[in-house]
Amino acid sequence: MPRVAKELTDLAVKRLGPKPGQRLPVSYPVGGVSGLSLQVTPAGGKSWLLRYTVPGPPGSKQKRREVGLGGYPTVTLKLAREKAREIRDQLTQGIDPVEHRKAQRSALAGEQARSITFEEAATQYIAAKESEWKNAKHRQQWENTLKTYASPKLGEVRLSDIDTPHILAVLEPIWTTKTETATRVRQRMEVILDWATARKYREGENPARWKGHLDTMLAKPTKVKPKKNHPALPYGKAADFMADLRKREALAARALEFVILTAARSGEAREATWAEIDLEEKVWTVPAERMKAGKEHRVPLNDAAVQLLRDLPRLKGTELVFPAPRGGVMSDQAMKAVIKRMHDAKVKAGGKGYMDPKQDKIITPHGFRSTFRDWAAEVSEYPNEVVEMALAHTIKNKAEAAYRRGDLFEKRQGLMAEWAEYCDPKK
Repeated sequence: MPRVAKELTDLAVKRLGPKPGQRLPVSYPVGGVSGLSLQVTPAGGKSWLLRYTVPGPPGSKQKRREVGLGGYPTVTLKLAREKAREIRDQLTQGIDPVEHRKAQRSALAGEQARSITFEEAATQYIAAKESEWKNAKHRQQWENTLKTYASPKLGEVRLSDIDTPHILAVLEPIWTTKTETATRVRQRMEVILDWATARKYREGENPARWKGHLDTMLAKPTKVKPKKNHPALPYGKAADFMADLRKREALAARALEFVILTAARSGEAREATWAEIDLEEKVWTVPAERMKAGKEHRVPLNDAAVQLLRDLPRLKGTELVFPAPRGGVMSDQAMKAVIKRMHDAKVKAGGKGYMDPKQDKIITPHGFRSTFRDWAAEVSEYPNEVVEMALAHTIKNKAEAAYRRGDLFEKRQGLMAEWAEYCDPKK
């Protein structure tokens, strides 16, 4: 242990400085605590140092340590001695102050990492996973639902503090009124909390999990979810509607006509590109990333759909078949606007317009899939599996799905040809 130097006074310490020709930095023992000294640098700065030794590994020499206690005169002689005595007390207890500080810093860093909030975690998760998603809309959907429903209750809560009451506070207000949205919000919260657990930001069970947890506290979504059907035109009026539609010259009208003739979802048609369409083979191949089921879907094009496409202009600067007037993908609202104008014109002329008689609402583009489905079931003689394949519906029977390999394309060609003929005002 270093010898105890003469105990200097405040005045003596103040006068300490380099002597002429003395090599810097230089340290002056100040006494009072073994190993405590004042170091003077070449720039004239002064700071406190405490030197001590700790045992090394078995069979090795002791390790020499130096600990800075702050600059002088900000840290006074009295305060420096107090700090030095605290360190000496730690050494007496077998604690190495340097290693102790390292452990404290490490613990603090770990605590800070674990203190991120749910909103921060959601942002990190979305940034990490968005490259896997089908399109930019997927990210927007995640951000919008979490911002609207989860963030007001969870946004500023630390991940490590989130528990079941927090999750229920988000879900219970919307569980029976916005069941589908609430289900998605729950799934997204569960995924983010799983991600946080894997990243060591939290520990324990996931409070947003459904099976064996929330299913004991919330009603099953299938029991409370209100059934919502898109307003649809009765199939008996399809030909009259088509005659009226073909009088419209807007590109949105052609997009709607294409949706009707193919029984496709409006988004699949609005995002269609010329590269997906083979007019010679009369087939439109929708890639998996744009299909709801995530599987490539071949759509047989009947003669009416082929002629519609042949008559369309090929616009420069875009591969889209039905681009928006200002570029980019046409909105679903554009097709709804076509229907609304047609409806208003009918009503103005004294008619009833284009209404769903069951819902008493104006029909929608998506509703034509129901129109097609009703026609196929009640008028055509094609089996159910052919119709379901035409609508690109997922096979719910797992056993059947496991063995189904083909897409019934040739049969669907006949089905879609009959549908086009049924919709043709001339026939």
